[in-house]
Amino acid sequence: MATQQTDTMTRVEIQTTAGRIVIGLYDDTPRHRDNFIKLVNDGFYDGLLFHRVIRDFMIQTGDPDSKNAPAGKMLGAGNVGYEIDAEILCPKYINKRGALAAARTGDQVNPERRSSGSQFYIVTGRTFNDQQLSQMERQTNMQRMQDIFNRLAAQHRDSIMSMRRNRDQAGLTALQEELTEQTKAEAAKNPFAYTDQQRAIYREQGGAPHLDGAYTVFGEVLEGFDTIEAIERAATDGNDRPTDDIRIISTKVL
Repeated sequence: MATQQTDTMTRVEIQTTAGRIVIGLYDDTPRHRDNFIKLVNDGFYDGLLFHRVIRDFMIQTGDPDSKNAPAGKMLGAGNVGYEIDAEILCPKYINKRGALAAARTGDQVNPERRSSGSQFYIVTGRTFNDQQLSQMERQTNMQRMQDIFNRLAAQHRDSIMSMRRNRDQAGLTALQEELTEQTKAEAAKNPFAYTDQQRAIYREQGGAPHLDGAYTVFGEVLEGFDTIEAIERAATDGNDRPTDDIRIISTKVL
């Protein structure tokens, strides 16, 4: 699994109330890179909170509503009024420890997996053994099959509704069997599996493998893992917001 050479990355410094982080942006996710650089140069992130922090998972920021948010306010729905087309390059870029990735709304309302225009997360994650990774592979493939079946069923919605009205159980059963076979055939063309390199990274470095292939990873932490760990350890409320604000002081392109 090749990772872009760090000396070719655009580097961005994030000064926070918990310390300094330096991230590198990948060149082959240019829409995300260029948007992030623009927001940094505009000073957009200055003053925003890390509004969602989950230990052994990730830290998230970029909600413009967090800048002057009162204590205890639920955050995470703020945006800049646009989304970014997905640039998911998995398994080249994965949700390893230190990965920088774009947040987004769920598949139900965002099947194209477009990214938030401003919100991003940094993976902290944890390590996994091979048995756990194999189980996650199975779960991912089962979910993919369910998604395929649901999509195919939606294409036959009018027929299904007609057979239900007519109580045509034989027709419904035959269609279900047909869609099940189509689902299996489509899923078999591109089964989900972690590569040997992914498995090694998740065993040794850790991360959040269940996010792979679903979110755009567009950079990684180069310096400041101690800062990320300090943010991750913060006490949080029921909405995963740190009880004591952790704020971005400034950002700049180096």
